[in-house]
Amino acid sequence: MIIPLIVLAIVFSLIALRQLANARLQIWQLLLLKVPVPRSFQLQIWHIMLFGAIAVLLTGQISPLNAIQSVNLDVLLFLFGMFVVGRALEESGYLSHISDRLFGRAKTSDAMLLFVLFGFGFLAAFLMNDTVAIIGTPVVLLLAKSNGISAKPFLLALCFAVTIGSAMSPIGNPQNLLIATNGGIAQSISFAHTGDPSGSPCIANPFASFFGRLLVPTVINLLVAFALLKFFYKGSFGNKPVKQRKEEIKDRRLMKISKLSLGLLASLIALKIAFAFTGVNIDIRLIYIALIAALPIMVFSRKRVELVKSIDWSTLVFFASMFVLMESVWETGFFQSFVAGSGIASLGTIFFVSIVVSQFISNVPLVALYLPMLAQAGASAPTMIALAAGSTIAGNLFILGAASNIIIIQNAERSGQTLTFAEFAKIGIPLTVINVLVYWIFLGVI
Repeated sequence: MIIPLIVLAIVFSLIALRQLANARLQIWQLLLLKVPVPRSFQLQIWHIMLFGAIAVLLTGQISPLNAIQSVNLDVLLFLFGMFVVGRALEESGYLSHISDRLFGRAKTSDAMLLFVLFGFGFLAAFLMNDTVAIIGTPVVLLLAKSNGISAKPFLLALCFAVTIGSAMSPIGNPQNLLIATNGGIAQSISFAHTGDPSGSPCIANPFASFFGRLLVPTVINLLVAFALLKFFYKGSFGNKPVKQRKEEIKDRRLMKISKLSLGLLASLIALKIAFAFTGVNIDIRLIYIALIAALPIMVFSRKRVELVKSIDWSTLVFFASMFVLMESVWETGFFQSFVAGSGIASLGTIFFVSIVVSQFISNVPLVALYLPMLAQAGASAPTMIALAAGSTIAGNLFILGAASNIIIIQNAERSGQTLTFAEFAKIGIPLTVINVLVYWIFLGVI
């Protein structure tokens, strides 16, 4: 039972050191074959996670049937639908056109950074963090390129924005949705092997509860992210004027179809929010929203095959592999024993466990594990919201802390940009510490 934990440690280490691993790979290739290593042979995050999944399969730590069953098809189809919409928006030129209009009011690089943090942060609260990660990556890369600024601080800003912004909403990310809906969707999420969570305490009017308790600290934490990015990337920001350039539409037919898809996406999300506010017992699942939004592109676009071929398949492979590896790790029972113990309902324990364990098994499995324990401890709504804040903000610590980080980095690498583990952690560690303190103070008072 120790093998999955060893494989997980190796995967985590390789992701942290992959830049060094790539350099060594190039040296060995030059020494042995006298030719440079093609980019496709360099270690990428999805290669490493795929290695982890294959390793636990070959060593018999998970059966092929259990591996197939562990893959969350809802997540993969949701990402597929959003990738199709995102690629169509980008390919038509409409995404660049929208970004010009959204960020055209920013006159300085400081203002642009604030627009990225607060614009994408608040979008994540309603469109879900992974959706904004998919759509936002090409936008921030374009902003950086247009103004001759390093893409790294903008990629970091997007990572932090979608993580922090999604914390304040019950539909900002999957783990918040799990908590807000009283744990009732646990059976539909991979790793939810913690029994029937129907006895969990219900959060009445989740939108009011989340925004009422988390809006102000979330705004403060976005400002903290702004200050840290300014501090660590002094040369990139300030009162420098930014260039405004008008992007032309590349494909007007595809633009019209993309606008229809974007309209469907926004309308269905608005309907989902309206149902939640009015108490209408109709659940519009996120997978349906993503696939319905992609439907006009798949049906009416002449470029449907080209668009599907060009979506980020490597990220889908990463998630499928992650599900297999994490299921194997879950079956060891190691992290379940780590979470169990006295004082599990205290704010300090919730934040500590959420931050630490989310780095290894991700935040949704952590919440699925923690919910029934909090229910047995008689946790109140503020305690449940602390779990939402802690498990979400864990994504700011390291790259593996949030799926949205992986989506952003994988998409950026397709354009020749990336973030290393160290570059992320350098800002992510102090940011997470301050984020936790801010949420802890506010939740302890309210």
